Amino acid sequence: MTAKRTGGSSGRGRGRSATTASSRSLTELEDRLGHSFQDKGLLKRALTHASANAAVSNERLEFLGDRVLGLICAERLHALYPKDAEGALALKFNALARRETCAAAAEAAGIAPHLILAKAEVGSGGRRKVAILSGACEAVIAALYLDGGMDAARHFVDLYFTDAFASLNSDMRDPKTVLQEWAQSRGGSKWGNDAPVYKLIGREGPDHAPRFSVEVSVAGKTPETGSGGSKREAEQDAARHMLEKLGKLP
Repeated sequence: MTAKRTGGSSGRGRGRSATTASSRSLTELEDRLGHSFQDKGLLKRALTHASANAAVSNERLEFLGDRVLGLICAERLHALYPKDAEGALALKFNALARRETCAAAAEAAGIAPHLILAKAEVGSGGRRKVAILSGACEAVIAALYLDGGMDAARHFVDLYFTDAFASLNSDMRDPKTVLQEWAQSRGGSKWGNDAPVYKLIGREGPDHAPRFSVEVSVAGKTPETGSGGSKREAEQDAARHMLEKLGKLP
């Protein structure tokens, strides 16, 4: 396929120099995405991090892509697991919608080398940061949806979320439940009340995409922290980290 060169933004924002994506590199990425964009600028915007140009960053596309991905995953889970109750479907959905899952899809799709970042962000390892990769993944899904419709977005999910779907376990339990059960199994321990305690320790980000930080404490253990787009998601992430430390992650 042949990509047309487009003019426009230099990828600079607020006086900060930034890496830019060439027409050739965009064509290479289109090959991996399985879609030739009619609007090349839409793909370029999906790759533009706020550190490079806050005015035309991928944040709005990330917002849309999160919803498009959510619909695709929910639709597919509903079809794949006809016997699962709502709670079981929700656990699988949460596993698919995690930032780490989206970041892995972005890596597999080869998005990282094409990201448009401020040079300082590149220097600090921005192309490997889970938050940046996850956001770019969702933004690219939105760009595919806007340029090629739901079929283009579904094709991306088919290509790069296959491993995530394959790893789903029909008997999944969420990390908070597993941690609670483990804590209760220590009921007779010297620590007394072993129930995990969750504490909100931070909130950042814009109103449309907040990030919460939560600390979980279990008697006799060093606290662990987690983050997420909601308090519940942050609690699950903190519980997951605690279970990893304990060697109890299912």
